[in-house]
Amino acid sequence: MSSEKKETVDIFPVTSTATGGVEDIGEKGTKGSKEIHLDSENEKVFESEMVVTEDDLVEAKAVANTLTLEGVKETMWSVLKIHERDPNFPHSILMRIQEFMANEDVFEHPEKHEALIAEMKLEAALITNNSPYAEVRAVVDNHDNPSTPCSTVRAWVIGLFFSFFLAFINQLFSIRQPAISIEANVVQLLAFPMGKAWEKWVPDYRFRLFGQEHSLNPGPFNKKEHMLIAIMANTAKSLPYTQYIVWTQVLPQYFNQQYARSFGYQILISLSTNFIGYGLAGLTRRFIVYPTYCVWPASLVTIALNSALHNDRNHPVAGPFKKIYSMSRYRFFMWAFGAMFVYFWFPNYLFEALTYFSWMTWIAPENLNLNILTGFQNGLGMFNPFPTFDWNVLLYDGLDPLMVPAFSSLNRAFGMWIFGFVIMGVWYTNTWNTGYLPINTNRVWDHFGSLYNVSRAIDDHGMYAHDKYMDYSAAYLGAANAIVYGCFFAIYSAAVTHVFLFHRYEIVMGFKNLWASLRRKTRDTSGQYKDVHNRLMASYPEVSEWYYLGTLLVAAVLGFIGIAAWPTYTTVGVVPYGIALALVFVIPVGVIKAMTGIEVTLNVLAEFIGGMIVPGNALAMNFFKSFGYVTCAHAIQFANDLKIAHYLKIPPWHTFMAQMIATLVSTFVCTGVINFQVNIENVCQTNAPMRFFCPGPNTFFTASVLWGTIGPIKVFGHQGQYKELLLGFPAGIVLTVALYLCLKKWPKNRLIRQFHPVAFWYGPLAWAPYSFSYAMPSIPIALLSWVYIRNRYLAFWSKYNFVLSAAFSAGVAIAGIIMLFSVQWARIEIDWWGNTQPYVGCEGDACTIATLAEDQRFYPWWDGSAIPAP
Repeated sequence: MSSEKKETVDIFPVTSTATGGVEDIGEKGTKGSKEIHLDSENEKVFESEMVVTEDDLVEAKAVANTLTLEGVKETMWSVLKIHERDPNFPHSILMRIQEFMANEDVFEHPEKHEALIAEMKLEAALITNNSPYAEVRAVVDNHDNPSTPCSTVRAWVIGLFFSFFLAFINQLFSIRQPAISIEANVVQLLAFPMGKAWEKWVPDYRFRLFGQEHSLNPGPFNKKEHMLIAIMANTAKSLPYTQYIVWTQVLPQYFNQQYARSFGYQILISLSTNFIGYGLAGLTRRFIVYPTYCVWPASLVTIALNSALHNDRNHPVAGPFKKIYSMSRYRFFMWAFGAMFVYFWFPNYLFEALTYFSWMTWIAPENLNLNILTGFQNGLGMFNPFPTFDWNVLLYDGLDPLMVPAFSSLNRAFGMWIFGFVIMGVWYTNTWNTGYLPINTNRVWDHFGSLYNVSRAIDDHGMYAHDKYMDYSAAYLGAANAIVYGCFFAIYSAAVTHVFLFHRYEIVMGFKNLWASLRRKTRDTSGQYKDVHNRLMASYPEVSEWYYLGTLLVAAVLGFIGIAAWPTYTTVGVVPYGIALALVFVIPVGVIKAMTGIEVTLNVLAEFIGGMIVPGNALAMNFFKSFGYVTCAHAIQFANDLKIAHYLKIPPWHTFMAQMIATLVSTFVCTGVINFQVNIENVCQTNAPMRFFCPGPNTFFTASVLWGTIGPIKVFGHQGQYKELLLGFPAGIVLTVALYLCLKKWPKNRLIRQFHPVAFWYGPLAWAPYSFSYAMPSIPIALLSWVYIRNRYLAFWSKYNFVLSAAFSAGVAIAGIIMLFSVQWARIEIDWWGNTQPYVGCEGDACTIATLAEDQRFYPWWDGSAIPAP
């Protein structure tokens, strides 16, 4: 640490500061081994390049003294194979490892390279005894006490209560516009005082169950119990996707298939999709949970909140402005949470212009070009440097810039910005008749420039009616929406290509370990290294893959029964076909999510494939989409929870039972609530009570008809109006291969190494309805947090960064819920300039460059004789 005098900063006095020494790890070096020593200058360089705190370095030194040169060489070979193209791994350290491995003289005459060997031993110790990533070391403890109570009566009672509560509230208000949703971090906040109250007031009554002694009060409410509760809540908050199938079947304004009111039908298809996802998550643990490079950025925020609530240790850290910061994580969280709770009332209710800060458009609200370039809501927002002062806007895609690595945020923003120019080119040239439609809309339109009325193209059973379709119109997309579909096609091919080219070594290792596990043999660890978290988790009995496989098979059988026992007019083949789609993508999607925080959703691909294999049958396409897209999405979410349990050292069997039971509770509760909701008078109508307008089911029904009934062939087929967008598939492959070849040619180029093709293609997917104004604020925040502060004040960043993210998200969530049930529920509105200006001119009603007279239509650009209903 610099000898320069620093001022100690604490907003309020701290009563006590926990110091304490670093726990010794491993044994001291054997007789004759040389103690690791770096001079002060080299030590500072090492801290900077490896992005390591002084405490972590002290601990690494103790372990490094026990390592042999041959062992370090073997470890570094595995590190290179696994992390060579890992954008999260420190670039300068990777270069040093390559230099170490390439120099044979190091191993022949080690006495001549003592400094380099000492550095490599430190790096090997840090990687294997902690984590190679500073963001993981910041919040995840590399120690464990296996005797800590976890699966306690207290954890199960509180966990089941919140599982029921979240499933009930989230399902009940899922059809409201806007929806109400309670997240797992809110449950962490609410469960903490409940756990502490239980600890204080419930007596220590002991009893035996299943041959084991249990206590009503096993002692202090600890972080493992708390996280098990959060995992149960996070599992239960995921609503059955099949609810959308039920909604579109039951209601008379949709398909009006009343057999879908059967509770047996609803519960079978819901249990099937939910538990297939869980089975997939368990089967892919060795690919996307256990490997060290699978960081799972979203899990770190959840763990940071848990740590802030339970970690009593508080070390002062050096930070910006040459000061020492001694505020504990818990107090910092409470102050940041309180500040955001109060502030969020302004942009969300009192002063909405702070959210939609399109200040340039206020100069000339009716100026179309100005709105397109800078508008927040109906423009592209490409050139507004200060588009919002609302933290919630930055969370539009669930990727907090404080949470995900900077390269992820920058790649996404760059991709979105580049394709903004493509969208402008398409719109201004009126390509595909997009000039008649709003530039940035995700709705589907007819050739009159009106919203597409799907009922005019289907019969009474919801099936495709050719004559009605011919008398009506083809389906048209806005400029941004059309480009989004092309980028969806690109990201699917890019994801598979990227994982094959950049991570095939790790995937092969995963398959070897999976096969060994299924054959009940000891897994092959050659070519791998075990980090400390894997070694610590080895103390607990593993859940065999056979249990997860059995779960998947039973869930598939439930799906077969649900589809075959009722008149769905759908082949049961959609179940294995859908699962096959999920199997192809779950590992690539999981690896990308674990490394970048980005989740590639399969909804468009599932609609595209499902619409082709079962043309004209919307319900069959919906089932295919549910078993293909949704099971993969559930698997990724469950895998994230498995990683949290891995980081917190929660025994695998406890996690397995918690997720299974929480899923079961959630499915039954949600299905019961749906049966109540479908009987609400005027539900999903314009005069629905309590704003139950059903935006989700409406969108799902439209997609069902367009891609299931009308079918993708009429839209993207060789004679379809948007066939050129299929070029997205080869484009995704070409860009990924080009990056791979560039890295082969310039392996030391830091900029090329930080480019991620999947993150690049993910950026444009935000268009329609979001504008670049949503993404732009993430750029300076990501650079400030992950580049500037992290590189200069690592201890400060490690202590506060993820806690700040959790505090802001929790503040927004709690304030939003209170607003909703108070002033917004009572429809109390504040009518003043700050709440009306964001909706003036083209920001209120989207402007177009081409207009149609009443009853006038636009005409197709393709051969009208070849395509019906142009």
